[in-house]
Amino acid sequence: ETGKTEIVALDKTGTITSGEPKVTDLLLADGMTEHELLFFANALEKKSEHPLARAILAKAEENGEAEQKSEITQFQAVPGNGLSGKIGGAEVLGGNLNYIGQYSEVSEEMKRQAEHLSEQGKTPLFFSQNGTFMGIIAVADVIKEDSPRAVKELQNMGIHVVMLTGDNERTAKAIGAQAGVDEVIAGVLPEGKESV
Repeated sequence: ETGKTEIVALDKTGTITSGEPKVTDLLLADGMTEHELLFFANALEKKSEHPLARAILAKAEENGEAEQKSEITQFQAVPGNGLSGKIGGAEVLGGNLNYIGQYSEVSEEMKRQAEHLSEQGKTPLFFSQNGTFMGIIAVADVIKEDSPRAVKELQNMGIHVVMLTGDNERTAKAIGAQAGVDEVIAGVLPEGKESV
């Protein structure tokens, strides 16, 4: 009976967005090549279950880095933070700024660029190798074209529409604004979604 429904909480990925993220930007640290960054990121993300990983694998596939033999050992996923593993003796990490910033030096300029990407609704993923920051791969899960209309229809029925996401606040707000939702609750880990 929808007459009693006052609030609808929608998960962002795959509901409001297409669930098919794409790589939108590659930002390289000094002395790093696009090829190197994608090679390491591809090796690491191959083991990841995260939907954003697929975008990186697709990009590496397209660029030819996926063909290279790259076996990750000692792989670990830190929920809500990132990934770590070893490849040919090098320790490779990928994830959000908080996580990568603990292990390598990310320049203020890179942090600024990452903020700028987040404001556009993109998710900046940071990568480092043996404690050296390699660069950022920005991934965006684009909004489904009919999402704004669906949200509007719910609102016309007097329903308060909430978007839930594990994304950071900035990225979430950008997508929420595009969809026209009433409220955005960001930074929710998968196990926390039900309690919210």
